Amino acid sequence: MGKYFGTDGFRGEANVDLTVEHAYQVGRFLGWYYGQKKKGERCRIVIGKDTRRSSYMFEYSLVAGLTASGADVFLLHVTTTPSVSHVIRTEEFDCGIMISASHNPFYDNGIKIMNGNGEKLEESVIAEIEDYLDGKTGELPLAVRENIGRTQDFAAGRNRYIGYLISIATRSFKGKKVGLDCANGSASAVAKSVFDALGAETHVINNEPNGLNINFNCGSTHMEGLQKFVRENHLDVGFAYDGDADRCLAVDENGEVVDGDRILYICGKYMKEQGILRNNKIVTTVMSNLGLYQALDREGIGYDKTAVGDKYVYENMAHTGNCLGGEQSGHIIFSKYATTGDGILTSLKIMEVMLEKKESLSKLASEVTILPQILKNVRVKDKAAAQEDPDVQQAAAQVEKELGDKGRLLLRPSGTEPFIRVMVEAENTELCSQYIEKIVRVLEEKGHLV
Repeated sequence: MGKYFGTDGFRGEANVDLTVEHAYQVGRFLGWYYGQKKKGERCRIVIGKDTRRSSYMFEYSLVAGLTASGADVFLLHVTTTPSVSHVIRTEEFDCGIMISASHNPFYDNGIKIMNGNGEKLEESVIAEIEDYLDGKTGELPLAVRENIGRTQDFAAGRNRYIGYLISIATRSFKGKKVGLDCANGSASAVAKSVFDALGAETHVINNEPNGLNINFNCGSTHMEGLQKFVRENHLDVGFAYDGDADRCLAVDENGEVVDGDRILYICGKYMKEQGILRNNKIVTTVMSNLGLYQALDREGIGYDKTAVGDKYVYENMAHTGNCLGGEQSGHIIFSKYATTGDGILTSLKIMEVMLEKKESLSKLASEVTILPQILKNVRVKDKAAAQEDPDVQQAAAQVEKELGDKGRLLLRPSGTEPFIRVMVEAENTELCSQYIEKIVRVLEEKGHLV
C-alpha cells in the first residue's frame, strides 16, 4: 500500500482525505500517462460512479484533469464497478475509473483505477501517481488547441453490460421470487433490470438513492433488513449488494445469511460436478472460515489462500489459471466472465445452481458448518505501530497457542480505514469474545487506541 492508494484505490473522507485537487491531479497524470503510451494518438478513458453526493464533484474534477491532459472521457454515470471493468475490456478503452468508496458511509469516497485489461492498476503506475501527487515529478504539459480532450455521454456502455449479464443466465427465473437489496447504491441502476428480464418476480428494497443513504443500514454490510424482507414476503432467495455492487451476500428462504465462504463452496462444488473448476481449486483469503476448508476437504476440492483483498485473489487467479475465488465479505470472482468481484453476476450464478440442482439455497448452504467467528474493528492512531508492537505480538502468539487446531486468530491492518482488524474463530462465541478482548486490552494499555 502507498501513501494515498490502499488495496482498493485512493479512499477517504470527501474533501478531507480525498479532495477535488487530488482528483484533478490523478486525472492530469492518467491523461498524460496513457496519452504517452498511445504515441500521439488520443487516449480514451471511461468513468463510472456510485450514488454518493460527492461522486459528481469528483467526476467533474477527474474529467477536468483528464481532458486538460488530452484524454477523451466517456461517462457511464451511475453504474457498478464491474460494469466499468467490463466496458474497458469490450470497448477497448485505455483505462477506467470508478468513483466509489464501496461499502463505506456516504461521506467517504474513493478513486478506483483499472488498466486496459479491466484489472486493478499496476502498483508501479500507482507509485508514479503518488510521486506526482507529492510534487516529485514536476509539472505535466497541458494539452492545447485541438489536442484538448472532450467528454462524451456513454450510458450505452452500462446498457450493454446489463445485456451481457442477462446473456450469462442458463435458465429462465420464471416462478422464482427474488429479493434484492441495492444498498441505495450502484446496483439501483442495474440489478432489477437484469432479474426482470430473466423472468423473476423481483422485489427490491433500498433502491432510492439520495446521495446520503448509500449503505446506511442496508446492503451487504447490514443484512437484517433483507432477512426480514425475505421472511415477510415468503421469497425464495434474497441478494444484498454493497455501494458499488462488486459484493454480494445471499439470504436463503428462511431468512438466514449465506456469506461469501458458503457461496464459494456452493458454486465451487457445482463447478466441479460440471467439470469446469479449473485445477480443481478455489482461491480464498486468510479471512475464510475453517468450516469452508473442512467442507472443501470433504469434497476433494483444493484451495489457495491469499492476503485479504479481491485484488490479491485475482492476482492468484491470473497467475495460476484458477477460475473461482473470493472473499467471505462477498467479493466473488468468476474469471470466465469478469476480472473483478461482481455482485450481480454472483447472484446469477447462485440462481443457476439452485435451478440446475432443483434445491433451495438453505439446502445447498447446509453442507458447510461455519465455526463461530467474531471480527472486531479497532480504531487506532497508527496501524503499523499497533500491528508491530512487541507486546501486541506476544499477546497474539499466546492466543494462537491456546486455540491450537480448534480455532485461529487473525490480526491485520485494514487496507482502507484506520483500523486494526482482530478476528477470532473458536468452538464458541464466548471464547471468541474472550480472546478478542485480550488483544484489545493490550492495544489499549499500550496507548494505540483512538
